[in-house]
Amino acid sequence: MGATVIVLWSVTPLLCPGPRPRNAAATRTAILDAARERFAAESYDDVGMRDIARDVGVDAALISRYFGSKDDLFLAALDSCGDGSSLMSGDKSEFGARAANEIVFEPKTAEKLKGMSIMLRSIGSNKAAEMVQTTCTARFFGPLEEWLSGPNATVRARLLAGFIMGMSVSRELGGGSFNIEPAQCEEMRDRLAPILQALIDG
Repeated sequence: MGATVIVLWSVTPLLCPGPRPRNAAATRTAILDAARERFAAESYDDVGMRDIARDVGVDAALISRYFGSKDDLFLAALDSCGDGSSLMSGDKSEFGARAANEIVFEPKTAEKLKGMSIMLRSIGSNKAAEMVQTTCTARFFGPLEEWLSGPNATVRARLLAGFIMGMSVSRELGGGSFNIEPAQCEEMRDRLAPILQALIDG
């Protein structure tokens, strides 16, 4: 009997090893994914750290350890959706045609859609709207103005972003299309291209 007890006690720890160590990188990614979903679906003011923690299945204190404050998490979620730098790739002389074709015909990536939703939701919060303005100026408008160069680069950058954002929102409100005939989409693209190119050329 004594020998049997010894065997059982020596085997039991192998059968019940306890919780595995948490994968820090995977947990951080899961938190960021959950934050993107929450901030894209609800106003900044309505999202709580506990809500995000519950979505991931972790303690809210862990989110603070990885990201700091709610503001820091919001900015990280927004930054993870991209900075629009792809607009500045390619030949400037072909920008209008390239951007117009993308706006009218090419589907938005999940990241871009999330980023757009987060920015639109931020309108309902003065604090979030201010953070969006600050990060957009630093990460998008500043580089865009430098890339455009020339006179009135600041105004041209804002007009360019306004055209692109407005057209993109209009398309998504239609379920990912403008709900017009293919020939009309082509005409829209062809009319939009010179408008955008004029802003690039100055």
